[in-house]
Amino acid sequence: MKMVDLNCDLGESFGNYKIGMDEQVLPWITSANIACGFHASDPVIMDKTVRMAAECGVKIGAHPGYQDLAGFGRRNMKVAPAEVTDLIIYQIGALKAFCAAYGVKMQHVKPHGALYNMADKDEELAMAVCRGIRAVDEELILLGPGSGKMVQAAQKSGLKTAGEVFADRAYMEDGSLVPRTQPGAMIEEEEEAIERVLKMVQTGTVTAITGKEIPVKADSVCVHGDGEKALLFVQKIKKALDEAGIATAPMSRVIGECYE
Repeated sequence: MKMVDLNCDLGESFGNYKIGMDEQVLPWITSANIACGFHASDPVIMDKTVRMAAECGVKIGAHPGYQDLAGFGRRNMKVAPAEVTDLIIYQIGALKAFCAAYGVKMQHVKPHGALYNMADKDEELAMAVCRGIRAVDEELILLGPGSGKMVQAAQKSGLKTAGEVFADRAYMEDGSLVPRTQPGAMIEEEEEAIERVLKMVQTGTVTAITGKEIPVKADSVCVHGDGEKALLFVQKIKKALDEAGIATAPMSRVIGECYE
């Protein structure tokens, strides 16, 4: 049976600010990318989110980003590669401590926001990210685009990778995401987003914003947990996958099947 992972960015509240619908979304996903305090979150939220994920049997990954709380990690920043490696080590290490506190093993790392997009186009930055991951745990999976600089850097570094696709984002012809500042970057219609997910998982292709069909590697589908309709959207995607005979499973199982 064909399998795909459903991942969601979680633990992005901090202090008195609540972001997302973590409690409601967790039962419907298989992997959680938990913020590590730089673009969002704080120690209390990290503890709570790891505990909830562990209770739901959801696999846990670190979601490290630039130290940019005000910009939610979405602003491009000029940071030396060596410093990026240290930022990655620091954030993974913090979340790994909470995982240890609850007796669970960390599964993966997914860079956040601007770091995700910049590293996928910059080989030096991508290698810096991979060095940080390997320094903490060489068994961790790098979750990112199925093509581009990050997957190439991971392969050179000996890291396992899982290819990620987005339910609600439009794609450029090179496989990168259309910048949020451009028209058409977000897929607003739920039914269209669900159709795109099924197509990406079943055929390994997606229609770029230009109309061209491009290849994607759909090991894991990112579903966002914020917004008023987030829970309904996640539920609809899960139902559509079930009806199509596609099982949902953590990315470690999905890529394990591929590697055998």
